Amino acid sequence: MNDEPTSEILDATYHALCKHGYAALTLQHIADESAMSKASIHYYYDSKNELFVALLDFLYDRYTTQIDSTARDSPREHLRSLLEVLLTDEEDTPGTEFRTAMLEVTAQAPYDDKIRDRLVEFGDYLFERIRQIIAAGIDAGEFAESVAPSRIAEAFTTLIVGANTRQVAVEYSTDRLSETITSHIETDLLIRTPVEGAQ
Repeated sequence: MNDEPTSEILDATYHALCKHGYAALTLQHIADESAMSKASIHYYYDSKNELFVALLDFLYDRYTTQIDSTARDSPREHLRSLLEVLLTDEEDTPGTEFRTAMLEVTAQAPYDDKIRDRLVEFGDYLFERIRQIIAAGIDAGEFAESVAPSRIAEAFTTLIVGANTRQVAVEYSTDRLSETITSHIETDLLIRTPVEGAQ
């Protein structure tokens, strides 16, 4: 988003949301995170709902940029890099703050079609990136041909989204899931290289 005032508002909303949650969030909280007044924020966004829909578009750009930054020459390393970024379990990281914001917004999805539609876009983007990585790995001879890219992508997407939700809601460690998925990649996806001299 190129409009500087709205970018400042959305960035401030993002940080205020992580601190105060959706239900308690006020224009004053958002103003406190920026140099703008409540009146200025209201000038650009008529309602909290409108602001949150715009925030999701703002977060979507960050999310896709984060995912795209994991690209590697090898599909195997690309997949590992993606999982590392999305399942990082360190405190005070941008990923943790992002998960908190997304959980707050996700809770509103059952009541708002626009928010729900945008959240679907997040899942679709992650699914398609994982599917492409798996397919590329098969073509490159790194992953077994028996692997179904769409099925693996669906499972990984569901696991990642669920783990991120649990990490924010109940402080579930995503490290355990990362280890489990990595083990799955090693034992079920990769083509096993025959041991030299084995019969």
